[in-house]
Amino acid sequence: MKRGAHKRINITLPESTVEMIESIAGKGSRSSLIDSAVRLYVKNLNEASLKQQLKEGAIARAERDLEMAKEWSHLEDEVWQKYL
Repeated sequence: MKRGAHKRINITLPESTVEMIESIAGKGSRSSLIDSAVRLYVKNLNEASLKQQLKEGAIARAERDLEMAKEWSHLEDEVWQKYL
């Protein structure tokens, strides 16, 4: 997967984190592992944010939807009575 230009950065990590990275990726592919990990982390954050927004929207619309269902329920009852 081509991701465009790369930029060198200098970061400081706890030794235990570096040890984990090196145990999985080795010296030659640390950047790739960190890139993948950051992308996955951001994706998960975005998904969590979207789920929260959907939940909040559903809660906000719940009362309105319930009122609409109540308004139409008598028509549903009429249809059932007519065709049963």
